[in-house]
Amino acid sequence: MARYTESVCRICRREGQKLFLKGDRCYTDKCAVSRRAYAPGQHGQGRRKLSEYGTQLREKQKVRRAYGVLEGQFEHYFEMANKKEGVTGENLLTILESRLDNVVFRLGLAVSRPEARQLVSHAHFTVNGKKINIPSYLVKPGDVIAVKEKSRHSSKFEAILASTESRVVPKWLDMNRDTLEGKVIALAERDDIDMPIEEHMIVEYYSK
Repeated sequence: MARYTESVCRICRREGQKLFLKGDRCYTDKCAVSRRAYAPGQHGQGRRKLSEYGTQLREKQKVRRAYGVLEGQFEHYFEMANKKEGVTGENLLTILESRLDNVVFRLGLAVSRPEARQLVSHAHFTVNGKKINIPSYLVKPGDVIAVKEKSRHSSKFEAILASTESRVVPKWLDMNRDTLEGKVIALAERDDIDMPIEEHMIVEYYSK
C-alpha cells in the first residue's frame, strides 16, 4: 500500500495550518508551521491566487491528509456518505471520525493520528474483546476499545498517557484511564469536530 514517508511537517506547511501530525511537537515553537508559515519548495513563498477548483482541491487534500487516508479510501468514504441520509459533508466527517485509528487518538491513547495508526497496525488494541489491527475499522456506538493486556504496562503507553494527560476526550466517547478502556457512546456530530473544515467544498469538488 502506498504511504507518505517524507517529513509530515511539509504536509502541514503545504496546507497552511497545523494538522497535528507529530503530537507534542505541534504544540511547541518547534512546529514547522510556526517557524515557516509558507508552503515548502522553491516557490513556496510566492503568492498565487487559487481558482475555485484549486480551493476545493486543497480543502479535500487537507482533510484527507489530516486523517491519514489514501485517495481511493477517501473517495469510498465520500460515496458512503453520499448514500446515507442527511448532509453528505457531515456524514463524511462522521465516517472519518469513526475510524479506529482516529478513535484511539481521540481517547488519548496515542499522541497523534499517525502514531495511532501504527499502534493499531501492531495489534495493541481490542474492540469488544477481539484483536483488531485494521486502522480503517469503523467503530459503532456501544463498541469498547481497550489496550491489549500485554501492552498496558509498557513504557510506550506510560509515555503516551503522560503526554496526553490534559487532553479533553470528546463527549461522544468515554475514557477510563485506569483500565485503558474507552467506549463509543454515539457517533461524532459536526459540532464535535474541532478542526476548521469547510466540508461543503469537498462535496462541491466531487460533484463536478
